[in-house]
This record gives sequence, structure tokens and C-alpha cells, in this order.
Amino acid sequence: MSKSIFYHAGCPVCVSAEQDIVNLIGVDNVEVVHIGEDRSRISEAENAGVKSVPALVTPKGNALHINFGASMADVKA
Repeated sequence: MSKSIFYHAGCPVCVSAEQDIVNLIGVDNVEVVHIGEDRSRISEAENAGVKSVPALVTPKGNALHINFGASMADVKA
């Protein structure tokens, strides 16, 4: 993976974190995935270690949970 991937579900906490992440690491260095809109990416996020959103998965595969917006169980419901 060459870019970080930022997973979120569209809640206000997630949207705020998305803006901060894009400003910090640059739009060219992060792929933003709204799993509330693209539910096909939920299993990808879980396989990457994402337990709650918003979360950032680094190019080395580390899942960084930024702030608690929603658990993956809530997102899947």
C-alpha cells in the first residue's frame, strides 16, 4: 500500500477528522473511504484491523483509531 486509507462513516466526528487528516498528510497521500456509502469496503477495513471509525490505516498496515465515532458493529447494522 502506498497511501494511507482513512475509513469513516460520515458522522460529524468522522468528517472533522477527515478534514484534519487531509490537511496534515495531504490529499495525494490518503484515500478517503466513506464506508457508510461504500459498504463493500467494510470487510476490507475490518481485515486491516479497523475496530471503530474514524480510523487511518498507514502504508505499513498500522490501524490508527483517531476518535470514537462508531464501532464497526454499529456501522454494519
